[in-house]
Order: sequence, then structure tokens, then C-alpha cells
Amino acid sequence: MSDAQAAGSNDEERRRYLRLAADFDNFKRRSRQELQEADRYGPAGLARLLLPVLDDADLALRHVPEGTDEQWARGLYLVLQKLRGGLAAAGVERMEALGQPFDPRLPEAIDFVDTASDRDGTVVEELRPGYRLYDRILRPALVKVARRAAGPPDDEAAATTAS
Repeated sequence: MSDAQAAGSNDEERRRYLRLAADFDNFKRRSRQELQEADRYGPAGLARLLLPVLDDADLALRHVPEGTDEQWARGLYLVLQKLRGGLAAAGVERMEALGQPFDPRLPEAIDFVDTASDRDGTVVEELRPGYRLYDRILRPALVKVARRAAGPPDDEAAATTAS
């Protein structure tokens, strides 16, 4: 093998080594990023399972029968607060929808309410709260959206005023 061939072979091996080193660095970066995402968004599955429990406990607290021991209701409230605190510590937060302009990317509209008093496209009722985990939606809110009540058509309005 001549010196030129040996030098060319060394250059090729050096380029191959540099490509492999770059690939390995990229692999380490991707792995680190995936671990960070798993750590950040890992609680999503458990949170999705706990949200219906939170909904039910909220509902129970809103409908405590008359004559129920106040200490029992207070205990339920404290348990509910612990559950909310645990979810918040994991990054889960409730999304406020009521009174907000409807954004189809966040809540799910399941009905429209004809109204003369609310602005068109405003969320007027929240049937189920929505939650997010940092920047990801865990569960969209189920809402009702205001829509302007349709008045009589212009032809009928003109006919009524002409009479």
C-alpha cells in the first residue's frame, strides 16, 4: 500500500469516526430529551384516571344532603383539597373556560345557547372542567357557548313596522 493510499484510508476512517461520534452525541441528546419529557409528562396517565374521581368528589360536595354532619363534609372538602394539591404538584391545572371567548382548540362545545345578554361565542356554561398538564391538554372542558338570539328576519320586521 502506498503512502497516498494509506493517507486516503486514514482520512476515510477519520471521517467515519467523526460521523459516528456525531451520531452518538445526537443519540445522547435525544435520549436525555426523551427522559425529560417522560419525567415531565409521565403523570398524565394517572392524572386522567384521577380526574373523574375529582369530578365526583366535587359533585358530592356540592350536593351534601341536609342534616349531614358538618365535620364529615369538612373532611370530604379536605380530601378534595389534598387531591387537587397532589395533581397541582404533578403539573395538572384546571383550565378556566367560563366567561371566556370560545376557542375550539381548548374546550369542546356540546351545545349553543341562544341569548341576548351574552356576547356571541362566549362560554356561558361549563358542564365538565378541562385540565392541562403543563402545555398539553389532558381533558378538554365540555361547554355551552352563547349565540346571539336570532330576531325576526328583516322582511318580517319591515312588514310589522309598516302595518
